[in-house]
Amino acid sequence: MKALLALEDGTVFPGRSFTGCWDITGEVVFNTGMTGYQEILTDPSYCGQMVVMTYPLIGSYGVNEEDVESGRVHAEALLVREYQPHYSNWRAQGSLADYLVSAGVPGVEGMDTRALAKHIRIRGAMRGALSTEDLDVESLVRKARQSPEMEGLDLVRRVTCRGPYRWAENGPEPIGALDCSLWGRRPGRLRVVAMDFGIKYNILRMLDQRGCHVVTVPAGTPSEMIDRLDPDGLFLSNGPGDPAALSYAVETIKAQIGRRPVFGICLGHQLIGLALGGNTFKLKFGHRGANQPVKNTTSGRVEITSQNHGFCVDMASIEDPDVVMTHVNLNEGTLEGLSHRRLPLFSVQHHPEASPGPHDAGYLFDRFVEMMRNQKPGFRKS
Repeated sequence: MKALLALEDGTVFPGRSFTGCWDITGEVVFNTGMTGYQEILTDPSYCGQMVVMTYPLIGSYGVNEEDVESGRVHAEALLVREYQPHYSNWRAQGSLADYLVSAGVPGVEGMDTRALAKHIRIRGAMRGALSTEDLDVESLVRKARQSPEMEGLDLVRRVTCRGPYRWAENGPEPIGALDCSLWGRRPGRLRVVAMDFGIKYNILRMLDQRGCHVVTVPAGTPSEMIDRLDPDGLFLSNGPGDPAALSYAVETIKAQIGRRPVFGICLGHQLIGLALGGNTFKLKFGHRGANQPVKNTTSGRVEITSQNHGFCVDMASIEDPDVVMTHVNLNEGTLEGLSHRRLPLFSVQHHPEASPGPHDAGYLFDRFVEMMRNQKPGFRKS
């Protein structure tokens, strides 16, 4: 079935739908990963975005129930060069096409993804309209231009959990009232509250594996409620959209900095930057893939990282001299991590939990655990 993608600048890319009829809009971005399409599709950070896979053959290993990073597919569409319907893998439980159809998400093949990715690199990520029904170019371009801009858009409210839950052996387990009694279920473990801006399951798995009892709360949870839970640490998750639109989260983070150890990833990192008085800006085409080189400025070590973000913290805008850069992107020199000299606070722009991607940065979870364990009594503000 013929499909057409029109970008807001008037460029058009034809293809074929392998999942039925669709008519949608969204920001068009590309991912350079060779594998991990199921993790990418279920990463809440892709909410509002159509994902172009630069690797030419997608679908060859099917899908399974274990590789999901959230409760559902969040990407608006998957655009590939060639879809492989005949999957082969010992873990496979179904085809990618059936998975997308059941999620109500378009899948399109036959696109010149090399040309599309190159166009985005030159012109920048932009809005697009994808349809199998409306094949009129002028109409599709008009739809693309009328779709929402990513800047200033709060997408977190679309992906955050509706209520608190704990991470159990078999995955997320909803809980009732938020009070200190819930920590008693797993005594002897470090207590972590994770603010869900679009959290990935593997973050929770990695904290759990390191002896943390994790309670995940909605993005709008106020600082007073976190204080009532009295956790040993606060984790700030990844998520979609413009961090500058999340003033409610920034205020909560401001109130929590200095009370307990804080660790932020991706959007959580950007929100920490704003809470420290800095600014954020939109990157031309973002970083999305499993091969981004990042240098640890303390150790000098170069790490290959998994990334998925379109915004960045402007390090020069943070005036506090105790805030220091800890990681830098070697492709373009943008900020990839920061920490505070006096307070137990650090964050990174990349994804140390991978899924998909390399595990070079997994040590950051160990650092967070060590920070919580070394916290001195009486540190927290009164």
